[in-house]
Amino acid sequence: MKKILYIIGIIAVVAAFSSCRGGDKFTDSIFDTSVPAVDETKATYPFDQWLYDNFVVPYNVDVKYRFDLSASDMNFQLTPADYNRSQLLAHFIRYLFYDVYTKFAGDDFMKKYGPRIFHFIGSSGYSPTTGTEVLGTASGGVKITLYNVNEMKPYSEGVTYSGDDVSVLNERYFHTMHHEFSHILHQTKSYPVTFGQVTSGSYDPINWQDRDSVWTHQNGYVTHYASSATYEDFVETLSCIITDTPHRWMNRIINAASMGVRQGDKEDILELIDSLDINLDDPTGHWNSFTLYEESEYNDQTDEYESTERYVLDEHRLLGDAYQVVNKDASAYVAQYKYKEFRKFTSFKNDFLPWVTISSKDDLTGINSLIKKLDIATKWYTENWGLYAFTLRREVVNRQNKINEYLEDVTIYDLK
Repeated sequence: MKKILYIIGIIAVVAAFSSCRGGDKFTDSIFDTSVPAVDETKATYPFDQWLYDNFVVPYNVDVKYRFDLSASDMNFQLTPADYNRSQLLAHFIRYLFYDVYTKFAGDDFMKKYGPRIFHFIGSSGYSPTTGTEVLGTASGGVKITLYNVNEMKPYSEGVTYSGDDVSVLNERYFHTMHHEFSHILHQTKSYPVTFGQVTSGSYDPINWQDRDSVWTHQNGYVTHYASSATYEDFVETLSCIITDTPHRWMNRIINAASMGVRQGDKEDILELIDSLDINLDDPTGHWNSFTLYEESEYNDQTDEYESTERYVLDEHRLLGDAYQVVNKDASAYVAQYKYKEFRKFTSFKNDFLPWVTISSKDDLTGINSLIKKLDIATKWYTENWGLYAFTLRREVVNRQNKINEYLEDVTIYDLK
């Protein structure tokens, strides 16, 4: 830092001294400006030129799609990103990420705060030690690395992207991008200390991956990873608002509310669902056909499974045959309450079913904690950056619904 400040100081003095001489004119650059910014002799020239026009010029961003060993994580065995899929991902990043923030925060926002490097990796960043998969990383608020580019659905004439394809894009790339970009923002302007105090006693940076979805949601977290640290919780909360599907959100809300709801929270929950643009009466939504289960343990003496506590199946179990999936490892889940519509789930008020009023100070986790953290994170987003997370979500969903129209004007270049 001292060296940098010293050099800047010298430049300022020289500039001031030379300006006093008067009459001096600028001479030609000492650099060779005749060399084009993009090498026209390369087989990748058309795409390189597109990147230059769409990322370098407006945002000073370098999209590294060629494999760069020195910039890669040596802890993983990695492969280069596919050329055609790299082009598709670059188009999606421009359309679903940069253009969205620019629309609501102005032309200078991404120029000032956006990442400076995107690094594409073809394969997964899998850790055999922890059994976890890295979907993306951010380095010093400058570089975002995205893995698994080669798993993207390739685009060609006549091929369309379905809702499931878009969900994969969100899960593997855009959730990660909004997550990492939120890190950049909170490293610029700190998030409130009160956020981490909501669930301060249950963060686990070591074994977070061993927690299941039900425990995660019932303890006030949006994802497993959110429970690893306060700062990860904060950015996961924002990223989930922008990118998660109605299915994921309703599963999260049902799980979190299953152990009880504090007085006054019901209205906040319904307001959250409305802010997420979720149609509670959608007959195709799983939230209008789900079952609460009791977790049970096998008793050797009675040769039966005995209930221990109420449990809600996570989204994977909700969609399958519960008894086939979970009847293993000497434990089972016994169906207790079936709901054909979410509004029935919200209407019960007794000691055994959801929405019972909780007054104990020990019962602050679950949906109450989730709502508190959502409120803190979204207010910080608005007050510091002029961004409303739910508005960004609405814009992203709208663009995703038109993704096939967008692709009609996209050119994917072949190597020449």
